[in-house]
Amino acid sequence: MSNKKTITFIVNPISGTRTKETLPQLINETLAKDMFDYQILQTEYAGHASELTRQCVEKNMDIIVAVGGDGTVNEVARSLVHTDTALAIVPCGSGNGLARHLCLPMDMKKAVEIINKCCIESFDYGIINDLPFFCTCGMGFDAFISLKFAEAGKRGPIGYVENVLKEGLKYKPETYEVSDTTGTNHYKAFLIACANASQYGNNAYIAPGATMKDGQMDVIIMEPFDALEAPQIAADLFMKTLTNNSKIKMFRTNHLHIHRKQPGAIHYDGDPIMTGTDIDVSIEHLGIKIVTNPQVSEDAAQPNPVLNAFSDFFNNINNVREDIERRGHRIQVINKLMLRKLSK
Repeated sequence: MSNKKTITFIVNPISGTRTKETLPQLINETLAKDMFDYQILQTEYAGHASELTRQCVEKNMDIIVAVGGDGTVNEVARSLVHTDTALAIVPCGSGNGLARHLCLPMDMKKAVEIINKCCIESFDYGIINDLPFFCTCGMGFDAFISLKFAEAGKRGPIGYVENVLKEGLKYKPETYEVSDTTGTNHYKAFLIACANASQYGNNAYIAPGATMKDGQMDVIIMEPFDALEAPQIAADLFMKTLTNNSKIKMFRTNHLHIHRKQPGAIHYDGDPIMTGTDIDVSIEHLGIKIVTNPQVSEDAAQPNPVLNAFSDFFNNINNVREDIERRGHRIQVINKLMLRKLSK
């Protein structure tokens, strides 16, 4: 009887921008075949990944690999909660939020090499109105941006920032009644985001301090902001400083009830859906097993060229401001000296 682990790669052929034609050869060359018996399956329609995953769980497979973006990861993962079958990820989407939070490589070959290490840990996941999520869920501006991002031709971090800056200022904030174990409060907000993991994807950190093992979600309430404040908010998303922004309120809880006046959109892991006026969000503690990167921790910093660009941009602004202040000070000194000479 074989002691090998059984593993299935579920591939979404249309996710992201990278071709997956070479994936079977890459898996054959990279996967440790002395450790694994494997198969590769392709999705054919929306929801197919969940169906394939359930079939694999019924066969007691050890690991299911989601090969795709956040939508594919969500489809596979929601069929693995509270089972002995672990999720693995080969990120091929435009955002790759869960993979980035877990510090998994964006390179497909390196991602398969991580699977070879077979380091499996248990993590939290969230539920919003009976819909499982693994990174974030939200409403208001959050869901509005998800709709716009889904409709946009551009993908990736620059497209995301463009949507935040261009579309965000058109959105009218709503008033929400928010209840948790500490009581009920009313907020006028652009968005309410509930984060199990730290980011939306593309290294846009909505909840920089979030961890997937504490049994709680980070609740982020973004107050209305104007055109002058929008670039700073966008920058803070990428610089892991959003919770320092004066427009942000943040708290942690394991269950939340939200009431709003009108039905509207919510999103779970970036997928928008219309729902009613009452929204329940909760965390299931350590309810899913995931293959992780043993070389780095869950909250390790990831290289981010967009973050670096924003940092350089704001550093340049500060340098210019400081230079102007220095020049202004020198002009004031010169003016004082000239006035003294003229008064003599």
